[in-house]
Order: sequence, then C-alpha cells, then structure tokens
Amino acid sequence: MTAPQISVIIPHYNDLAALNLCLAAIEAQTQLRGTFEVIVADNASPLSRDELERTIAARATLVNVTEKGAGPARNGGVAASRGDILAFVDCDCIPEPAWLTEGVAALSHHDFVGGAMVVLIDRSRAITGPEAFESVFAFDNREYVEKKAFTVTANLFCTRDIFDVVGGFRNGVSEDKDWCHRARDMGYRIGYADRAVVGHPARVSWEDLRKKWQRLNAETYGLYRLRRFGKVKWLVRTWLLPPSVLAHIPVVLNSPALMSGVERRAALATLARIRWWRFIHAHRLLAGTD
Repeated sequence: MTAPQISVIIPHYNDLAALNLCLAAIEAQTQLRGTFEVIVADNASPLSRDELERTIAARATLVNVTEKGAGPARNGGVAASRGDILAFVDCDCIPEPAWLTEGVAALSHHDFVGGAMVVLIDRSRAITGPEAFESVFAFDNREYVEKKAFTVTANLFCTRDIFDVVGGFRNGVSEDKDWCHRARDMGYRIGYADRAVVGHPARVSWEDLRKKWQRLNAETYGLYRLRRFGKVKWLVRTWLLPPSVLAHIPVVLNSPALMSGVERRAALATLARIRWWRFIHAHRLLAGTD
C-alpha cells in the first residue's frame, strides 16, 4: 500500500459527539482524500472499542494510548502514522475545508506552521460570560506565532523529519509552547498560515473555563520551574494578573466579537473573575498545595 503524504493526528478522550463532528469536517477537506490518513489516538477513554469504532466509522485508524495526557496521545498517534507531513488538530475542533491544503502549502515557506483559530459561538441563544470572554481572548494564534514563536497544537503542521529531530510532546508542561520553542532553539522557523483555519467552540460554563485554566496554569508553571529563578519569575507574573484586568478593559469594550453592552459586561465580569482565580491558583501551585 502506498503511504499517504499527510497524517492527521487527533488526540481523543471521552467526547464522541465532538470527535464525530471533527471527523466529518476532515472528510469534507478539499485536499484529495487519498493523499492523507487520519489517526485517532484515544487516551484510554472509559468507552469500549466498539463504541469508538462505531463513531469513527472507518474514517480513521484508531490507536490506544494508555499514558495520560494529550501530549502522549499525540506522540502515540505519530508513532502509528505513515505520512511525511504531520497535521495536528484536537477532537473538539472543526477544521474548515481548505485547512489541510493551506497548512501543507505553508510548509513550503516555513519549517513548521500554525494556522488560524476562530472561536465558535452558538448565537441562537444568549451567550454566557465564559463565551463572551473567550470570543475576545481565546486562541489569538497569529500573535502566538508571530510574537511568541509557538502555535497551539490544535492547528500545527510540521514534517516528520523535523518532529523526529525535535522529539515528541512532553507531559506536564505547556506542550505546544515547549515543543515549538525546542524547534525554534534548534534553528527551525515557524510561520503563520491565515487560510488554514480551525474552529474551536467557546467554553460555555464557568466550570469548563476554570478547568481549562487549571490545566494551563499547571502546565505553564511546569515550564517556569525549569528556568533559572523560575519561581521568582512566576511570582512576578502572578502579581501582574490583577492589574492586567484594567489593561484589558479597552480590549473588551472595543472588541468586534461582542454585539451588545450586555455581552461586554458579561465578558468583563468573567475577565475579572478568571484573573482573580488564576492569581489564587498560581500561589497554590507555588506552595505545592494543588
């Protein structure tokens, strides 16, 4: 059997409805279907293999990865794949039809690539505070790529050769930033592909938003602990969180993503709440009590 040119890697944990939508979007890609394979790396979901295979419905190859974490799941997906190009997306994301074609094309100009991220909001009803907040602040991947030299792993393209040199994603740290910065430090160049678009649903509830930031805080602290004077730098960063609310008020008030004063007030309230929660949680991480 001829190996595909591209391998799409999707980590999954216990979210069959989202996985089904993601796979449907990948089936609708403009990229010729015979040129890519899809690998679903299930991270030991509490589901039977039959349930997983019924959802996948022959649209992908299923592999089981027992080591917990999205990073290990992606690594397991790569190990089971055959393509020369790796395209990473998350199971709760919806790639637009030209995503693969545009992401692969961008690799002709850059060593590894991050595509555009858009926040998906259900506007058939009134939106929640977390949705209003994320519509303004979530997934500014252009800034991540162009100013911070990393891309979210929900929209990452690289060649297998580069992945093999850089190594797999590490667990317990901000895996996207860690992997991209390791690649950068080896001399590889990151680029932004604005037409390789992936949509990600906004978090609807406070609990979902809090869980997201609990994970991100812990992973970011994991990176800081590796640095010289990392704990001191983490403390300084933490104490900048409360005043950062004031700095971001104009961003909310002027955001075109929000459609009314009610939505702007909801976004501001959530901004203040999540920054204060992160402030408390960051101290708990430093003290080793979380």
